[in-house]
Amino acid sequence: MANQVLDVKGLNCPLPILRAKKALKDMPAGATLQVLATDPGAVKDFEAFCRTTGNELLESTVDGKVYSFVIRRTA
Repeated sequence: MANQVLDVKGLNCPLPILRAKKALKDMPAGATLQVLATDPGAVKDFEAFCRTTGNELLESTVDGKVYSFVIRRTA
């Protein structure tokens, strides 16, 4: 289970990434953030976000039209 859940359903790029970045900034290293989104582009966006920021994408799933990402803050 994630330490914090961020619901960005209904928002389109780049808002889900920007809100996740802000939420992760306030979390300690090792904490996890679950992001819930409805933008299909979020899949590639969060993969790229984690690759470029060094955070770890632990999980990426879809349930109907809701995409869920679990990200671990690394530093």
